[in-house]
Amino acid sequence: MSQMTPILPPLTRPRLLLAAARHGLKDYRRARDLGRIAQLSASIPPGRALLALIAAEAGLEGLRKTGDASYSAPRHVSVLIALLAEAEARRPQPL
Repeated sequence: MSQMTPILPPLTRPRLLLAAARHGLKDYRRARDLGRIAQLSASIPPGRALLALIAAEAGLEGLRKTGDASYSAPRHVSVLIALLAEAEARRPQPL
């Protein structure tokens, strides 16, 4: 039996933040949203987009934890939505 490597590192974020992101997944459209959220072209492979989104989310999480005045919860939710959607796109589909 082969070990599957996780697509995302474990996200230990406030439940409300993750619940909002999961709720927004149904409205995520890669062609429309990826450029707005991460300044990336929709033609970029999901793996590269995922790496950029992980970095962006880590930065936002740092701002949130330190109480920085520039932190934006709506932006954090938007990045988490894109992050979850891109991770789902990379998930192997069952046969």
